Amino acid sequence: QVQLVESGGGLVQAGGSMRLSCAAAGRPFSNLRMAWFRQAPGKEREFVSTIGWSARATDYADSVKGRFTISRDDAKNTVHLQMNSLKPEDTADYYCAAATVYTDYRRSDQYNYWGQGTQVTVSS
Repeated sequence: QVQLVESGGGLVQAGGSMRLSCAAAGRPFSNLRMAWFRQAPGKEREFVSTIGWSARATDYADSVKGRFTISRDDAKNTVHLQMNSLKPEDTADYYCAAATVYTDYRRSDQYNYWGQGTQVTVSS
């Protein structure tokens, strides 16, 4: 089992920045693929970013590429999502997820464990 707890959400103006964090507990963190997904009201959950056991193995949705940066600190069992140049369309609940085995890391059903989510609201 893996327990994931997100933090860092809130309200920010368009163009601003916000940093989300996800603390993991329960099994060796360094073996997990970590990801962030988001779900806006009335929409399906969508992939945002992922990072593998190697911190160089990152990927981003086209909608956030160049604005968001994912990172991990294996010593602290934490993954971060730095979000810059935020837009109103980034408004959503953001979820941290962890996978032990996967074939397509952009698919939410590949992830075994999920956090409770943190709300991000970007005002125009």
